[in-house]
Amino acid sequence: MKSAKMLIAFAIASAVATSAFAAPPVKAVKSSKGEVLAGENGMTLYTFKKDKMGVSNCYDDCAKNWPPLMAASGAKPEGAYSIVERKDGSKQWAKDGMPLYFWVKDKKMGDITGDGVGGNWDLVKP
Repeated sequence: MKSAKMLIAFAIASAVATSAFAAPPVKAVKSSKGEVLAGENGMTLYTFKKDKMGVSNCYDDCAKNWPPLMAASGAKPEGAYSIVERKDGSKQWAKDGMPLYFWVKDKKMGDITGDGVGGNWDLVKP
């Protein structure tokens, strides 16, 4: 009986730990253009017009300026959020199939200085 209770407790703890990786690490924050999607750190997320559904085309200098929202190992797609495999094998979160990125010039929660940069970057609404 005691070992059965321990087994149940372990199963519940494992399920809780696994679910921590299941949800995409995003939230809505307020900006001058209304609510925008942000990473757990509160920084605004963007999409790149040169990406295709499920494919990131932002690498090298692009990725230095526009760091991808990386997915932890064990992360699982949920709802509108999917996971894109980058050419180096790492994983990146996407919304509605479009990979998500931060902008290095955003400094605080709610900054949206990357919106429209080069005509290629759009902020993401929740």
